Amino acid sequence: MRADYVGFVPEFERLLRLHGKPRVLFDMTGLHGWDAGAMWEDIKFDIKHFADIERLAVVGDKKWQHGMAALFKPFTKATLQYFDLADADAARQWLAESIPPVAEPPQRAHKTHE
Repeated sequence: MRADYVGFVPEFERLLRLHGKPRVLFDMTGLHGWDAGAMWEDIKFDIKHFADIERLAVVGDKKWQHGMAALFKPFTKATLQYFDLADADAARQWLAESIPPVAEPPQRAHKTHE
């Protein structure tokens, strides 16, 4: 519902300022769809915070929720993974895992002109 964003967005932005990019567990099990107002708020949030989430674990118990998780990918730079409700503990564990450092590309030797 649109009213859910009234409290969520300021709290998310506060935590983002304090701690940097969060890892988010989005539990869709109680979600039965979006109304137009909530969809608009969601789009605004996604545009503003496109690169602000490190990992996003989506938990659901319906086939359409798994499909919705796939639709989220173009709207975030977060690493996103879907988990069935029975695997909610695995989702929490995945969020807590450390992310391996990205290897630096090898340096190319520069030729000196003598």
